[in-house]
Amino acid sequence: MVASTFSSILSNLRDLPLLYLELFTLPAFIEKWQYFGAWSHEFVGTILMVLLTFSPGKWIGEQSISVAWTAHALGVIAADKIGGGPHVNPTVSVTMWSLGKCSYTECLVRIAGSMAGGLIAFPLALRLSNIFGLTPFGGPEYSTKSDESFAPGAYNEFMASFLLLLVIFLLNWELNFGKLHYWIKQTLTAVAIRYLIQVFNVTGPAMNPMLATSWALFTSGQNEFPKDETHYFVYWIASGLGGLTAAACYVMYAGGTIFGHRLPMGPMKNEAPEAVATAENKKKKVTKKE
Repeated sequence: MVASTFSSILSNLRDLPLLYLELFTLPAFIEKWQYFGAWSHEFVGTILMVLLTFSPGKWIGEQSISVAWTAHALGVIAADKIGGGPHVNPTVSVTMWSLGKCSYTECLVRIAGSMAGGLIAFPLALRLSNIFGLTPFGGPEYSTKSDESFAPGAYNEFMASFLLLLVIFLLNWELNFGKLHYWIKQTLTAVAIRYLIQVFNVTGPAMNPMLATSWALFTSGQNEFPKDETHYFVYWIASGLGGLTAAACYVMYAGGTIFGHRLPMGPMKNEAPEAVATAENKKKKVTKKE
């Protein structure tokens, strides 16, 4: 039974766009495999993320919002933990590069890994749905008529990505929940993602260029990228700008650089008490000498 099911799944994946899969796999081997770990984390993490976070409301908790939200939270935690802490999102990767958290090369490798995972994840999910009689997944989609503007969709993705990155910065770098920090911050991240999905539903939302494009490839017959420029303005440019705007806001608050440059405003975050005390002592010494 297990062998036949596995064989059936593999046969359904034979029509994958192998040219694109090879394109997104090659970066894993650059610079003598130096970034293979990052690529593999993104590849595995993306497949897990799609299967575990798209299934709530479809395969799990279809009749119960509370069950769906709980399953989604557990899926976010499991995908991150098993996948080794991947970005699974090009907007997140670009934002982390802008803040100096990863190099330009690592950023590109992570994006490639997530795209490769996306190409596998949706066909795999469809096959599992067919085998076990489950509800097929949907995906982020947005299109406009010839007389309509893409602005509403772009605004939707910009705001969703902007708020998502602010949540990531806050939970990972500003708050500390002690020994249970990882579990609490991942749960809160999952809640924030689910909430943003409900609020910014005009475009899906994706909040993730990889999800939008890999889904578009899948629904097009898995053989071509979207030809409508609206797709790229909404899901890549607007989402990326949302992440970079969040990065700029964080730098103005906490300090640091964005793309290696300091901003003229900030940091607004209070200096450490020790630094303030040291500065005051220096002033007192100067006053006494005078």
